[in-house]
Amino acid sequence: MDPVLVDRLQFAFTVMFHYLFPIATMGLAPFVAYYTWRAARGDDADAARAARFWTKIFAINFAIGVVTGIPLEFEFGTNWASFAQRTGSVIGQPLAMEGIFAFFLESIFLGVLLYGSPERAGRRRAIAAALVCVGSWLSGYFIVATDAFMQHPVGYAVGPHGTLVLTNIWAVLTSPFALWQYAHVLVGALVAGGFIVAGVGAYYLLAKRDEPLARDFVRRGAIVALVFSLLAIFPTGDRNGADVTATQPVKLAAMEGLFTSTPSAPLAIVGMPDTQTKQLIDPIYVPSLLSFLAYGNLHAEVKGLTAYAVALWPPVELTYYAYHVMVGLGTIFVAIAGVCVLALLWDGRLFRTRGLLWLLLLAMPFPYIANEAGWVVSEVGRQPWIVYGVLRTADAYSTTVASGEALFTLIGFAGMYFVLGVLFLYLTLREIGEGPV
Repeated sequence: MDPVLVDRLQFAFTVMFHYLFPIATMGLAPFVAYYTWRAARGDDADAARAARFWTKIFAINFAIGVVTGIPLEFEFGTNWASFAQRTGSVIGQPLAMEGIFAFFLESIFLGVLLYGSPERAGRRRAIAAALVCVGSWLSGYFIVATDAFMQHPVGYAVGPHGTLVLTNIWAVLTSPFALWQYAHVLVGALVAGGFIVAGVGAYYLLAKRDEPLARDFVRRGAIVALVFSLLAIFPTGDRNGADVTATQPVKLAAMEGLFTSTPSAPLAIVGMPDTQTKQLIDPIYVPSLLSFLAYGNLHAEVKGLTAYAVALWPPVELTYYAYHVMVGLGTIFVAIAGVCVLALLWDGRLFRTRGLLWLLLLAMPFPYIANEAGWVVSEVGRQPWIVYGVLRTADAYSTTVASGEALFTLIGFAGMYFVLGVLFLYLTLREIGEGPV
């Protein structure tokens, strides 16, 4: 087998499994902070119970996330040695800052939250909860800034033997591409957090237990889900899309299944890209909308894939379908959360409408799918580059690692992560079964 393909499959599997847990920690962190602060303000037993409950759910996600994240850093050296050698001066800085600043901040103050009883919560515990949230979000920022450099490299110079030398760490950390990419990632995690909290509350209401807290979970979760589902579309999704249009036009064409450069380019709602015939099969179009979304002009020309050498095309089908899954689910989230908030405002009917409660309960896995699909678009759509326009993926792998070795360890990771996944589900479902009271 092609060693580059096997190395890519291994990293894709491990990073996508790992990312399931940061989605939840970034999305649940503000809920942990909110309930802990509420408990600290006075004698609020329900808030203290909710704080303890969500802290435990957060801690389970954090622990599994740490375990599954460690192999990723080793894979840079084992499977992607050429990449690490050429770019380590740059990407090593934000990754080190993530470990030194964000990870330790989050883990230390999570320990503070897990020690002692929220029933005696005070200002110190509330501050600890806020710092856990800051650490969780800051951790995500440093990781996204690293990825953003790979998407749109800045703040570097080319040194001896083609190595990239860091010249401006602030350019890397404050790149507009990184800022909008992170905003979109964080908003996606908060959508997931809102649906998780609302879904758990819906489960308790359907089971007719812990109803005062369940109503609070449903109310706050649905509102958060609606607000951040809208923000995922505008401005974060729009601005992130504008950056892709400006810096990675080939990715844009693949995302939209656009093969031929077209003025007043239509937006494809559905369709099936065929790279052999270079056309989108059975499309449903919205006229001129792609030109407007890409350039703010209904008549602007959008370059298609055929304007670029085939060697520069990303895997078109995977990029296209992942993008449409993300966008389609994002639209559905707005609809679900919007209906639920309207029912909430309408004399609290949401709490009594079993159909909507079931909808919230069953919707919980789908924000995970949307977040993962978004990362597939970002990373697969960047190919054939590992650092866009600078270093190709085919030139970045470890030449001394045979494909059979990488395949063997991939199978090992699959087995280990299966066990961790079962453990995670057991611990999480046990906590939900015991409930906050």
